[in-house]
Amino acid sequence: MSTINTNTGSTTSINDLMSTMNAKTATTSGDSVQADTDKFMTLLVTQLKNQDPLNPLDNAQVTSQLAQLQTVTGVNKLNDTLNTLKASYQSSEAMQATSLIGHGVLVEGSNVTLSGSKAVMGVELGSDVDKLQVVISDKNGKEVQTMDLGAQKAGVIPLAWDGVPDASKVGSDGKPVTLADGSYSFQVVATRGGDKVNDAKTLAFDSVASVTTNSLEGVKLNLPAKGVVKLADIKQVL
Repeated sequence: MSTINTNTGSTTSINDLMSTMNAKTATTSGDSVQADTDKFMTLLVTQLKNQDPLNPLDNAQVTSQLAQLQTVTGVNKLNDTLNTLKASYQSSEAMQATSLIGHGVLVEGSNVTLSGSKAVMGVELGSDVDKLQVVISDKNGKEVQTMDLGAQKAGVIPLAWDGVPDASKVGSDGKPVTLADGSYSFQVVATRGGDKVNDAKTLAFDSVASVTTNSLEGVKLNLPAKGVVKLADIKQVL
């Protein structure tokens, strides 16, 4: 007949096994900083206890070592603070990006799509200009319309286009002749004091389809036409 061993040695083995299976979790960065500080202080105290009585440790050396400890500790705590701020910023940026899903936006680009005689595009000016023109061309590169916008202030200027190159031309139905729906391109001609400026950019219309986030690349927006862009690439939300 078998018996069950209930001696102390068996109990100890079970406790050891349970301790191994329930190992403590890794220490946090804050605990790591404290652990490094404790090690340093232990080494310093040991050094003081075992110093040569005839040649004791110089006070300047002790002060220097303590100063180094404070510097290292301060840097570690600063890193922890920066990591916390980074995580908080990424979380806030992700929430902001998510709220843009389904919204129209303006991003750098020179293509414009005319649909139902309606289209949206934009211009970004780095400085004030005396004269601003938007020149629209068809898919073959032929200029089909020039929009004169006159003097404009620096900033983002959204534009609506109806596809009517010349309002004076009317069809048999008495309505202005409009360009066919489809893809077009446009460029900006901006001048100040008769000289062409180089800080004028064309902005294309797109929409935010989805948002992607990860710790390495941050927040990315997925646009059907433009592709993947950063939140900072959005010039204006419409």
